[in-house]
Amino acid sequence: MSSLDKFQSIIILCSAVLGLIIGQFSWFSRNAQHLIVPFLMLMLTIVFLNVPLKDMKEAFKNSRFSSLSLGINFIWTPIFAWVLGLIFLREHPDLWVGFLMLLVTPCTDWYLVFTQMAGGKVTLATALLPWHLIIQLLMLPIYLLLFAGKLVPLNLHILLQSVLLVLVIPFVLALLLKKYFSTIKGAAWFSNNFLPKTGPFQLIFLCLAIMAMFSSQGKAIISNPKITLLLIPPLIIFYLSNLFLSLKVCKLAKIEQTAAIGFSFSTLARNSPIALAIAVTAFPDRPTIALALVIGPLIELPMMAVFVTFFRKIFSTADQKN
Repeated sequence: MSSLDKFQSIIILCSAVLGLIIGQFSWFSRNAQHLIVPFLMLMLTIVFLNVPLKDMKEAFKNSRFSSLSLGINFIWTPIFAWVLGLIFLREHPDLWVGFLMLLVTPCTDWYLVFTQMAGGKVTLATALLPWHLIIQLLMLPIYLLLFAGKLVPLNLHILLQSVLLVLVIPFVLALLLKKYFSTIKGAAWFSNNFLPKTGPFQLIFLCLAIMAMFSSQGKAIISNPKITLLLIPPLIIFYLSNLFLSLKVCKLAKIEQTAAIGFSFSTLARNSPIALAIAVTAFPDRPTIALALVIGPLIELPMMAVFVTFFRKIFSTADQKN
């Protein structure tokens, strides 16, 4: 795990704070909003470059593992997210929408890091990754129409335009770059030399986008700081509930321990960058929605670190008993 990975949550928090400081200067607050989408598009292009689409068929060599994980992510979690929002965020529809957008987009990379740290089977978890990406690209607009459309005004044309701009274009660009470099330099060079160098830039562009967003909306955020604390209870309940559910499902389905770790993290970690990109473009006049997607990782990453320790402890204890 690289230094950037270890301190990602701190780096993101520092980016948000720096954005708030810069946003107090009128020139930055007026112009920063024009930088958010370009930075997110660059970041997502790098994310998509690292998605192993060729491994999609591998997921269904273990159909029980894959179908259960995808079912939790794309059927159970959206319904559960709506219920949690109804209980905790009904008086704050913008936060509710941001909360929903965060939870309906499962992670496409970060959960593998935690799976490895906890001693889980990374190869099996990796096979889910391209399916997480493809399904959420297709389902996110539908989730927004079904759920967010009941809470805030939602323009279908702008929504589809935002999906095209910040998801489809980076996705196609990543495919073209992958094809170009693999043809010119070879697939081995692309995987071993090019991709490892792109890793730091993913976090850099994400932080620049966060900085620009907080800079453009800094005054609105500072005027009501307590609202972000409302996200903590429902997020913690989500993570603990999905952890319990994933472990129960693995036990009933007789999924072995190392695979169960990857299974659990695949149902816990969320893909805030993709959701943030859509929020910024589809709801440009509602900064609190995007704010929820920036706050989310600051809660998620410490929770994931706790779960790594939890898995190490319970499975090492089980091994000792055996």
